[in-house]
Amino acid sequence: MAHSFTRRDSSREFKRVVLVVGSGALISDTFKDCGLHDPELKEEMEKDNADLLAEELHLHEIVANETLEHTRTLMKVAMRTSSQFQREAERCNARMETCEGARERAERLLTEERKLSDLWEKRARQLGWIQDGRVYT
Repeated sequence: MAHSFTRRDSSREFKRVVLVVGSGALISDTFKDCGLHDPELKEEMEKDNADLLAEELHLHEIVANETLEHTRTLMKVAMRTSSQFQREAERCNARMETCEGARERAERLLTEERKLSDLWEKRARQLGWIQDGRVYT
């Protein structure tokens, strides 16, 4: 099966014929007179498949290197951010321990204060403490 298409690029026009072989492989052929009047197009059309593949591989290599560099940059930023979060988490944990220690100390002091209040109230009752007209004994 053969497909023919015309491609217009700015003022240039050329035709390509693409043949689909039984195995599904593509065979591309360009008309011989295509691009004769345009030096850029003529040069491009004269390249053989090996040159085109080499150029394509080179472009893929450039893209891969750029992607790798971008990934490395993102990794550096992520590591820096992670380090900052880690330091902040350590500071937060230290503050939480301080707060927890203060809460435990306050709870212990409150318990001691309640015991002391209960002791004084007990002694006051033993001595006939009167509050709001009621006698506590």
